[in-house]
Amino acid sequence: MTKVEKGYTLIEILVGLVIIGILFTVGYVGFRDFSRRQALSGVVKNVQGDLRLTQGYALAGQKPDNVFCNSPASLIGYNFNAVSATEYRIEAVCSGGVVIQKEYVLSSGISIMSSSPNPILFKILGNGTNITSGQSGTITLYQEGSGVQTNILIGSGGEIK
Repeated sequence: MTKVEKGYTLIEILVGLVIIGILFTVGYVGFRDFSRRQALSGVVKNVQGDLRLTQGYALAGQKPDNVFCNSPASLIGYNFNAVSATEYRIEAVCSGGVVIQKEYVLSSGISIMSSSPNPILFKILGNGTNITSGQSGTITLYQEGSGVQTNILIGSGGEIK
């Protein structure tokens, strides 16, 4: 009587491991790219939300309670100011000075650039922006790891696209 053993050979096991390794690598690269796109998309939504917040502050025309904005100083509008490649601010602009309302530091690997003008001033009570009539301002968000960039357009009347 001969004894028959069942199982896999070493070659079969190695081939299986190589196939699993290739599938894992392809899946990991796809997931990493997806994660990067989602991170940039989240920052774009935050910046658009903060642009709308800046616009809302200006439309409301409410002065912040600060020595620079207290009477007799008047409110001129609200700035969206790209301070550096990784930070932006929302600022109240009064005739007495500038008051910072909100500061935001971007997540690592994402940078912000604002085309002329910087800062973008949303004037009070719906009087538009400091962007030349018929033109648009551009805020560019760039992701260093993937090289992907997204533009946010602001029209002279305050439209955010």
